[in-house]
Amino acid sequence: MDQKVDHFKIPENVASYSYGDHPERALVIGSGFGGLAAAIRLALKGYEVQILERLGSAGGRAYVHRRNGFTFDAGPTIITAPFLLEELWEMCGKKMSDDVDLRAMDPFYQIRFSDGRIFNYTGDLERMKAEVAKFSPKDLPGYLRFLDEAENCYKLAFEDLGDVAFDSVKDLVQAMPNLIKMRAWKSLYSLVAKYIKDPQLREVMSFHPLLIGGNPFSVSSAYALINSLERKWGVHSAMGGTGAIIKGLVGLLNGLGVSIRYSSTVKKINIVDNKVTGVTLENGDVLYSNKVVSNADTAWTYKNLIAPEYRKVWTDKKIENGQYSMSLFVWYFGTKKKYQEVPHHMMLLGKRYKELLEDIFKRHHLAKDFSLYLHRPTATDPSLAPEGCDTFYVLSPVPHLDSGTDWSEVAESYRKSIAKMLSETVLPDLEENLVESFVMTPQDFQDRLLSYKGAAFGLEPLLTQSAWFRPHNRSEDIEGLYMVGASTHPGAGIPGVLSSARALDSLVEPAKMVTNRA
Repeated sequence: MDQKVDHFKIPENVASYSYGDHPERALVIGSGFGGLAAAIRLALKGYEVQILERLGSAGGRAYVHRRNGFTFDAGPTIITAPFLLEELWEMCGKKMSDDVDLRAMDPFYQIRFSDGRIFNYTGDLERMKAEVAKFSPKDLPGYLRFLDEAENCYKLAFEDLGDVAFDSVKDLVQAMPNLIKMRAWKSLYSLVAKYIKDPQLREVMSFHPLLIGGNPFSVSSAYALINSLERKWGVHSAMGGTGAIIKGLVGLLNGLGVSIRYSSTVKKINIVDNKVTGVTLENGDVLYSNKVVSNADTAWTYKNLIAPEYRKVWTDKKIENGQYSMSLFVWYFGTKKKYQEVPHHMMLLGKRYKELLEDIFKRHHLAKDFSLYLHRPTATDPSLAPEGCDTFYVLSPVPHLDSGTDWSEVAESYRKSIAKMLSETVLPDLEENLVESFVMTPQDFQDRLLSYKGAAFGLEPLLTQSAWFRPHNRSEDIEGLYMVGASTHPGAGIPGVLSSARALDSLVEPAKMVTNRA
């Protein structure tokens, strides 16, 4: 912090030190979307807030890599429910549009099947009906009935329950009527299959949970809400990349007097009498606070930052027995030519669907085939690459580290397999045009982002690992400890992560003026 005395740090070799009267303090571990949003909300409640970020800049999974004129968003690239972001600016008395230029995507995604057929997925009903009719005219009535189900799930799950903290069994009991109305115990794929018969259309309408770490054959039918969420609010991308939104949020925090301490890895959360007292950093610094919000992976937080004697609910055994989401292999690359035919967002689906997902989620087997998400942000914002060049990343869902894959040995051959597939389909002569290239593997998710088992989204969003059954936003064991981000309730994706921070409003009281002595 810029001031002479860091109110969070306990001075060394001082037995008793008075800080005088000050607002209650809150420490936020991690500067992903959840951590930044939580810090804004806590600051507006009157807390003196400091964010601790182990990397060299903000963003967490939304970190930005800049290499030789190319700008690569490390993680989230699909912006839905922009009102959740706009709300943060409004709370600070500002307009998001003054800091962030969001552009609506049209189409949302282009979905390409292995046989070359293409489905252009949009928010326009008439165009969507025409796309469905291209594949299977007989499925049009069923498609419209599925849209009704998706709208029902949006109202019951997202609008009614999205920012409910599920802090007690009472919250779960009160949610039961909604879960019953949605038949939430059914899988999303089974809901889609009830109304749509064409196999490829079933894939089109059920792939969305993969964007937040879920297997369409296992996650609750409630996730049909994503279909309605996108149609209602659109799919957007930010000029300058997702990192431009992170920059805007950091600007809001600067205006609130919130500091971010970079290159600061938390070694442990300090606890006395089952109450948070602050954190200890890897460099030995001890920071005082009676509120700690972890935007880090919850399994990692409980297992590595909190001593076992304080964990009655999230024991090592419970953490280890959880079913975790898949991980990701991400290849970031720049080309010296432009591929004008490739849209901003493209899904390239392989020949196998259910079988490939079983390899990833159930057998934890790294298959030779894959389905891919190809991201070409320069389709919207050419400034993200040098003139005449394109910026890309391609993402392949893969098993987490229980697969036993040695990614230091496999990464390059896996990348080459993806490059070959892209060269043969939508990016001809790719290898000859590469000028920038690097990858992120499940091992990086564990080592760099501290994700348990290298899982990209925490616990898999099964019904039995959602809402009250997911790690709570307020720790079940430790007073003053809170969780935000993809691995707590309500789950992954930018809307879910922002809603986790929103849930803190019902859990954290406004700050008081206190006097503390170290």
